[in-house]
Amino acid sequence: MHTAHVYLFSESQNVLSSSLVENLRTEITIPNDEDLEALAKQDTLRQLLREMSSVLVAFSGGVDSTYLAYVANSELGEKALCVTGESASLSAHQREQTVRLAEEFGFCQETVSTDELQDTNYIANGPSRCYFCKDELYKKLETVASIRGIEFIVDGSTCDDLADYRPGRAATNKHGVRSPLIEAGMSKADVRALSRRAGLPTWDQPASPCLSSRIAYGVPVNIERLLEVDRGEEILRELGFHEFRVRHHDNLVRIEIASAEMSRALDAEVVQDLARRFRELGFKYVTLDLHGFRSGAMNEVLDHRARS
Repeated sequence: MHTAHVYLFSESQNVLSSSLVENLRTEITIPNDEDLEALAKQDTLRQLLREMSSVLVAFSGGVDSTYLAYVANSELGEKALCVTGESASLSAHQREQTVRLAEEFGFCQETVSTDELQDTNYIANGPSRCYFCKDELYKKLETVASIRGIEFIVDGSTCDDLADYRPGRAATNKHGVRSPLIEAGMSKADVRALSRRAGLPTWDQPASPCLSSRIAYGVPVNIERLLEVDRGEEILRELGFHEFRVRHHDNLVRIEIASAEMSRALDAEVVQDLARRFRELGFKYVTLDLHGFRSGAMNEVLDHRARS
């Protein structure tokens, strides 16, 4: 017989014990308090999904909807259908990612074309633009759910979304779409931690709202501007940046880069490259926002009256 060490550890400490076992070396993870709380919420989520019996997941390939799709698929199998709304406001990068994720994790996935660019309210790009987008999406998803005999449409909203300006939530309520992550009390941090534990590649992915959210309020949304944003963000991706936004202000582009990556963005050669490539996209003025990346930056111009 040989003595092998069995390591019991958490993020904060290592606990060493020994036992008499035959050539055995085992690592056992002891969850910390935050992990235990997130796991309890995940149990609640699983129970909610089992009670629903069948769900249509609004699947964008982002952090939250991917995690929800993963859990729904593990609980309900073929009774969990992931549907991606395709339009010019979905980036090519994200469209490709939904396909990769569905293939890798065995999601049942379909796509449906949405026509928000036919809606003058959406094109006008006022503060409630997101409502008209979600209203169009959920109408299409309702049709799919009815044809497939699926009882519930679910989205990946988390409790964090309740604290920000989210006009799309009104459409969620209008169409009776459920948000099981919110019902389970999950935050964005919970979703990231549980996604990492599940081995989902999206766990540390930056938030990824639709391309229209990059266009300044009052600047009409059209295919040309959406393509400029999409190509601009692909340029930043090619240059190796991880967390960023391309903000479209008509003739001016405002590039937001995460603070951790800002020093590289300020490199003289990178600055010249960005200026040249974004001018080639059609922008007359190319700017770098010194405040850096922050989610929802376009909402900073809104006061409470404009949001209501």
